[in-house]
Amino acid sequence: MKQERARILIVDDETFNLQFLTELFLDDYNISPVKDGVKALRLAESLVPELIILDVVMPGMDGYALIRALKENPKTRHIPVIFLTSLDSDRDEEKGLSLGAVDYIGKPFHPAIVKARVNNMLELVEHRKLVERIAMLDGLTGIPNRRAYDLRLQDEWKRACRSREPFSLAMLDIDYFKLYNDSYGHAGGDQVLRRIAGAMTRVLRRSSDFVGRYGGEEFALIMPATPGDVAWGIAERICREIRNLGIEHRASRPAGVVTISVGGATILPSPEGNLANFTRYVDQMLYLAKEKRNRAVWDDFPPSAGKRLAQA
Repeated sequence: MKQERARILIVDDETFNLQFLTELFLDDYNISPVKDGVKALRLAESLVPELIILDVVMPGMDGYALIRALKENPKTRHIPVIFLTSLDSDRDEEKGLSLGAVDYIGKPFHPAIVKARVNNMLELVEHRKLVERIAMLDGLTGIPNRRAYDLRLQDEWKRACRSREPFSLAMLDIDYFKLYNDSYGHAGGDQVLRRIAGAMTRVLRRSSDFVGRYGGEEFALIMPATPGDVAWGIAERICREIRNLGIEHRASRPAGVVTISVGGATILPSPEGNLANFTRYVDQMLYLAKEKRNRAVWDDFPPSAGKRLAQA
C-alpha cells in the first residue's frame, strides 16, 4: 500500500516566499500555503499537518502569536514548527525556541539547507508516529491494546455525543480459557488469542469499528453509529465465526471447541450521559452471557424491559 505523503502547512505573508517554498516541496509532500495567521490557525486544526513552516513577521497575527495559539490547542500542540524569518538576533531565536519551535531558519535562506532540515524533521515525525503506533498495539495479537481502547472509547463517545447517533459497545470473553491453558499449555492459549483476534478483525470491516485486546482473554468492540440490532447481529456473527474455527477444547462442554461470550449494549449518547454507567452495563451484559456461555447478550441503555439473547 502506497504511503500517504506528509502535509506541510507553509505560512508567509510574502507571495514570493510562499510560491518558492511551495515549489521547493511540492514534488515530495502535500503543501498547504497560506498568507494569513488566523486562517493558518484554522487550517492547522482541520488538516493537522505533519509540519508547519512559519514566518515570524506578519501583519495581524504574527508567528509568535500563532505558535502560542497552536501550543494551547490539544489538537495542534504536537505539530512541529520551523520558524522562517529575517530576524537574526540571538534573542529572537531564543524567543522562538522557547515558544516551542523546533528549528529556526534565517532569511535569505539556502534552498538545500531548508529542504534538508525539513526532510530531517519529517523523518523524526514519522519515527515518532511509528513508536506511538507500536505502543498502541498488543504484542501478542497485533491488534490495539488496552491503552488504545481507552483513548478510542473517549474519542468515539465525544463524537457520538455531538452527532447524536447510536453508539454500540461490547466486551468479549473466551469461554473456559483457564481450562484451555491447563489442557493445551500457554503456547496453545497464545495461538487461540491470535486466531480470535484475526476472526474479529475479519468480521469488523468498517474503518470506524474498533477491536482491541482489553486484557487476558477479554476483548473490546467499539461500533460507532451502529444501531442495537445491527451491533447485536455483528456480535452473533463473531460468536459463530470463532466457533466455526473448530479449535478443539475438550473441557468446554457441550461445544467441544473454543467459544466466546459477548455482552453489549447500545446507547443514544448525549453530553449529559455518563460513559462510566454505560460501560458498567456492558459488563453486566457480559456477565449474563457468561452464565450460559457461547452466546451474545445485547440490550439498549438505559435498559429495556427484556434482554435479547442469542445462541451462537
